[in-house]
Amino acid sequence: MTQNEMKKITQMSFEDALKELEHIVGKLEAGQVELSQSINFYERGEELRAHCEKQLKDAELRVEKISMNSNGQAAGLEAANIDS
Repeated sequence: MTQNEMKKITQMSFEDALKELEHIVGKLEAGQVELSQSINFYERGEELRAHCEKQLKDAELRVEKISMNSNGQAAGLEAANIDS
């Protein structure tokens, strides 16, 4: 995968990346691609999966974070202040 293609993935929205990933999985499951192309699809799919996972984790951190008291015990939840 070229650096240009990688850049495109990192700029994709979660929804667009997931849609492309579902398309790739469908083609692979249906056996509609030759071996060399299936390897390329698998590699791109793995990058799309990682991108989606990162976006989900980032969203989760934005929603809440655990606040700790002075003893290091969980004291509650508060809105996370994370700038990406």
